Amino acid sequence: MTLKGLMILLVDDDPVFRTLVTDFLEQRGASVTEADNGELGLHCLKHQVFDAIIVDLSMPKLGGLDMLKAMKSYSSSVPTIIVSGNQAMSDVVEALRHGANDYLVKPVSDLFLLENAIQQCLNEVQKTSQPQAELESLSYMELNQNLDRLSADDEAAKSLQHQILPPHRTIYKKVSIQYSLFNVSGVSAHFVDSTMIGESHAVMYMAHFHPEDNRAVFASVLLKSFFTHKLKQYYEKHAKVVIEPYNMLSYLNERMTKSGLDIYVDMTYVVIDVVSRNMTIAQSGNEFRCYLRDQNDLTPLALAESMPLGVSHWGEPSVQCRTLTPDSSLCIVSNVAAHRDNLLKGEFIGLRSSEDQQPGGYVELAVA
Repeated sequence: MTLKGLMILLVDDDPVFRTLVTDFLEQRGASVTEADNGELGLHCLKHQVFDAIIVDLSMPKLGGLDMLKAMKSYSSSVPTIIVSGNQAMSDVVEALRHGANDYLVKPVSDLFLLENAIQQCLNEVQKTSQPQAELESLSYMELNQNLDRLSADDEAAKSLQHQILPPHRTIYKKVSIQYSLFNVSGVSAHFVDSTMIGESHAVMYMAHFHPEDNRAVFASVLLKSFFTHKLKQYYEKHAKVVIEPYNMLSYLNERMTKSGLDIYVDMTYVVIDVVSRNMTIAQSGNEFRCYLRDQNDLTPLALAESMPLGVSHWGEPSVQCRTLTPDSSLCIVSNVAAHRDNLLKGEFIGLRSSEDQQPGGYVELAVA
């Protein structure tokens, strides 16, 4: 029995699914504690030590994502597997960012897949003695298997891009982030992403990939993977690189260079402390311009040009520190006059294919 001796917490509001999974795991040698909502799951975690957690994404009282967030304060190292009928890529990414180790979609046709996921998560925990560079390359090795398919299949590339891009407007507790991206046809070579890190920091970045073809979608997934890796390190209290823009771009440059993909990235990466409103901006490449927006005016920030990420002779990013005033917002805009005009008009529409707009876009961050 390959799961013999393991203590597993199963949190799911579906009694039929809980019964099936519990019976299977116990037959495989595990001891299972059941909870039918996230609040009860947290109560169990406070009073018992577990080797692994299986949690549903959508539950009453406290869903899987909120449970993951609450777990960080006292059990962040416990391997966690999300099991849910919600197949939205944005939810998958959010779950991974908040500490989940794996994600399975209901219905789970073969429960041995769940057993394999538990074993893989436990193996990853045991790999802490591996060289760091080897661990960081695991996600790239997995993603690289899909590069050829994405390069050749336009519809697959378009579909994946729509899944991994965030909603055109995202509202956090004290921060709002909204954007527009334009492409003429096919996929967009531009990408935006953001997240809150704890209660105090917001992170936002905008990227432009070269060459401008389907590989840009693959590069977006790769970039999110590297970002998620550093985010998990932060939550596990191993490193703070994810909230250090200079160091984050240095890290991303190293990973993109070593990937061997010949994909280059113009990128602007912003971290803001939402309490003090102090922000740090790091930029590589020359695709983007940064502005402070005050009502109907845009004030440019002077960021020196530098080499894009992924270049072997890359030097270092340009960096600027500013304080965001209560009546201003930070904007990142591609170097197209029409995009600045659209930004000032407040046109935030997400990703749109348009023959009337040059490729590129803009993103705005405001703090309440």
